[in-house]
Amino acid sequence: MKSLLKNFVNGVLTIVPIILVIFVIYKTFIFLDSLLGNVLKPHLKESYIPGIGLAATLVLITVLGWLSTRFIIGSLIRLVDRFLEKIPFVKTIYSVIKDTVHSFLGEKKSFSKVALVTIPGTNMKSLGFITSESLESFYEPLTHHIAVYIPQTFQVAGFTFLIPKEQVEMIDVKAEDAMKFILSGGMATKKNTYINGNSR
Repeated sequence: MKSLLKNFVNGVLTIVPIILVIFVIYKTFIFLDSLLGNVLKPHLKESYIPGIGLAATLVLITVLGWLSTRFIIGSLIRLVDRFLEKIPFVKTIYSVIKDTVHSFLGEKKSFSKVALVTIPGTNMKSLGFITSESLESFYEPLTHHIAVYIPQTFQVAGFTFLIPKEQVEMIDVKAEDAMKFILSGGMATKKNTYINGNSR
């Protein structure tokens, strides 16, 4: 009975992560493929092959990226950008989305520096990510502070703390490893991976 239970647990530990990853990839593929796929399907009908919508989306984004560097189209895009940033409510949503995309794909990526902060009044530490090191343009008294995002375990929500620079310790840990460590509650570490009932 114990052997049967152990095999079941090993099966869960081995198969469930694979199934979940495949499921997430599948759902992401379906979503991205549908962006232009729903437009192309009525025209291609039986000739439509899953993935054409995704390929068309990637091509369109690449072409628009190239056109954004051209004078006329680039000027038009900048005009639309300024227009969206002047519309009440819309400018808030647009700026959040724009800044978030730039933080992950722009030249100055956020979430690339891992920070270790001490919880006030305790000796406990918490891992976080530097999201901004220049807060004076936001609020001048925060000139000597930096923004640290602290994710919550088992979810993507979190808190943003504005902490004095001297109280933040930068650590030499990859952002990916730190995020896995936080989201798993400390269970996911490079030196302690559990596979088929064995730790290594």
